[in-house]
Formats: sequence, structure tokens, C-alpha cells
Amino acid sequence: MKATGIVRRIDDLGRVVVPKEIRRTLRIREGDPLEIFTDRQGQVILKKYSPIGELNEFASEYCESLNENTGHTAIISDRDNIIAIAGGAKKEYLEKRISPDLEKIIESRNTFITDKKSPSIKIIYEDESAEVYLSQVICPIVMQGDPIGSIILLSKEKGSSMGKLETTLLETASKFLSKQLEQ
Repeated sequence: MKATGIVRRIDDLGRVVVPKEIRRTLRIREGDPLEIFTDRQGQVILKKYSPIGELNEFASEYCESLNENTGHTAIISDRDNIIAIAGGAKKEYLEKRISPDLEKIIESRNTFITDKKSPSIKIIYEDESAEVYLSQVICPIVMQGDPIGSIILLSKEKGSSMGKLETTLLETASKFLSKQLEQ
């Protein structure tokens, strides 16, 4: 555990303010859910909660199915990291921070598809070569009005294009995953 040197007092209602610098560093926004853990040494640990993270194994299987049936790389992310991938390099993507461009698409709540007007975007923060994705469809996952992640199909193969079928497929998958999380 890393010490910050910041000390906060608990108020009369039992609240503690998480300092702005820490919220910014950990990308915690107003309204974000946090999980609370304790350990045997009496430490309280706050962790950013990811509803999609709860479906980790299910998300992996869903990506595998999408990849097998479309031949495209399939990815599921929450609002911060890649949760599952099939058909691509897992070490390259899995548990990596998503790019600001992908964050904007998730926040927009609108499906994104690459075309002549909308070139490919970076998926992960460290990605240096978005242009290698020759086609992409990205669909935000929205639960009870809040964007919580995305489902993505990518292709690096020449001549591949994605259209209405892939868009409908991902929009259906997004709604399905959202309903699974609501249960």
C-alpha cells in the first residue's frame, strides 16, 4: 500500500472526504460506486466498483461467442479498463486502461462505427496505432440510464467492413448485458 501523507477526519455523520488529487488520479467521479473492504489488520480499503467486473467470466464467454461467430476481435470494457477479450492479444488489452476517445463514446451513449467520416479510434490508453483497426463498432452498455462500459468489435484485416448487422448485434449484446447486471 502506498502512503499519501494525507489525513482526513471522520465527520459526525461518519463521512470521510476522498481528496480531489486522489479522486483525479484514480478517476473517481461524483456518483461512482465504491466497494468497502476491511482486512485483519483493521485497514479499510475503498475500491472502485465495476458492475461489469462482476460478470468477468460471463463477459469472457460472451466475447468468445462473438469472436467465433463474427471472426472479429471482441472486447468488453467497463468505464476504466478492458474486462474481457477474444480474438486478439489478451496481454495487449486485458485489464488495460481505456483511451479517452473510448471514454467519450461510452459517455455519449451512442453506437460508434468507423467509416470515411469517423476514422478508427484508440481502444486502450497506451495504444499507439489506432489506424491498424480497419473497422470498428463500439456500443456503450447503459444500465438504468448510466453508461457503465462498452462492447466492441474490431478488425485489422484488409477488406473487412462492419455495418448494420454488426451494429445490431452489438446493440443487442449491450442490452442483454445490461439486463444481466440489473438482476
